[in-house]
Amino acid sequence: MKEKHKEMGEQPIGQLLLKFSLPAMIGMFVNALYNIVDRIYIGNIPEIGPVAIAGVGVVFPIMIISLGFCLLIGLGGATNISISLGRKRKDLAEKFLGNATSLSIIFGIVLSFIIIFTMDLYIGKLGTSPVTEPFARDYLTIVALGFPFLMVGYATNAAVRSDGNPKISMITLLLGAITNIILDPIFIFGLNLGVKGAALATIISQIVSAIWTVGYFTSKFSGIKLHLKNLLLEWEKVKEIFIIGAGPFVLQLGSSAVNFILNSSLMKYGGDTAVGAMTIVNAVNTFILMPIFGINQGVQPILGFNYGARFFHRVRQAFILAVKGAVTISTIGFLAIQFLSKYFIVIFTSNPELLDAASKGLKVFTLMFPFIGFQIIAAVYFQAIGKPKTTMFLSLSRQVLFLIPIVLIFSRIWGVRGVWMAVPSADILSVIVTFIMTKKEMKNLKLLENEKDLRKNVNENQSTRESTN
Repeated sequence: MKEKHKEMGEQPIGQLLLKFSLPAMIGMFVNALYNIVDRIYIGNIPEIGPVAIAGVGVVFPIMIISLGFCLLIGLGGATNISISLGRKRKDLAEKFLGNATSLSIIFGIVLSFIIIFTMDLYIGKLGTSPVTEPFARDYLTIVALGFPFLMVGYATNAAVRSDGNPKISMITLLLGAITNIILDPIFIFGLNLGVKGAALATIISQIVSAIWTVGYFTSKFSGIKLHLKNLLLEWEKVKEIFIIGAGPFVLQLGSSAVNFILNSSLMKYGGDTAVGAMTIVNAVNTFILMPIFGINQGVQPILGFNYGARFFHRVRQAFILAVKGAVTISTIGFLAIQFLSKYFIVIFTSNPELLDAASKGLKVFTLMFPFIGFQIIAAVYFQAIGKPKTTMFLSLSRQVLFLIPIVLIFSRIWGVRGVWMAVPSADILSVIVTFIMTKKEMKNLKLLENEKDLRKNVNENQSTRESTN
């Protein structure tokens, strides 16, 4: 297992990135597929499909919040594990693993109770109508029960990648996705549970994933172990996890706020059809981006380990190569959507009105897609090297400073079309900000590399003089 950690600092970056990213891409693809399958089945429920999919769509901001806590703990823990292993501190890495697992359990349980028992206070404000609210309520009530398993599964799976085992991480996603895909039609149609069946299939798949990853860290296959003693929370470890995970967490909170405003604006200007269209567009958007998220997950432990080991030239190589791959994928996705948008939408619904609204919205929503890959990789770069303030700034700039005001302004001027136009408009501004911050960081990385080389030369010269004397 030590050799596995060692190779992250020695194996050629291209091979290493492929080794870590390819399994993650496959896993994320299948993971996205089961989310899409959920919506395909829901959208095609006889008679109620279009309103059922709108009902599921309006609770998306709550789901994003739950994912935010997953990122807060999961990426915060995984990044600290990677950096600790890069510094050859296996004992410290295991403490971060234990603390992240405990935090996941605690936060998952608390969030479940809050979501379920305060639902009456917010469900009507999410963008529901009298027709869609029962579906939203049914789906969210059941899915919220699975939050502890969702968080434990996410946190431990992120740690699996940091442990240098991307194939196990891929298998985790495959297990959850395949379980969900098999159970969906059985529960939704076979048992005639409808939206409730989709939610049940989701939490069962999360339970399977959580059990699998926890089992991995107690097996002989893991480089670091999950020990009971490390489950006891240590404030210093918790603080480090939260500091690193704060950026992605804020991003998800901003994303939740954005989705709430998007749904509210779409309900106001376009009704249930517009909200249903956004649900479908989000599903397609997520699926297209999955390969990039795979690269994202693959490069994170590589960046963290090599930055911790002070191999700055390898950090820069990994970042540049990841950006090239992500931009290539996002450009291909952009072209596919612009020319084949209706083919992406028709699998979700046969309703002509919903099909037309989603197809047009998707084209506008993804106008800045060629640059999205760069944004995503840049965000994980700052996350992986332990610079949460920069990650948080980039997150806030896109979601809060740009997108929310633009949505509110554009929707008042152009209605539903203005809502769709707001997303690429905000992306233009955030790409500019991200580019400026990244360019500055690359210069700083080069300085660190030169400083290391200078110290190495000084030490070598000193050793030569001492041996000559």
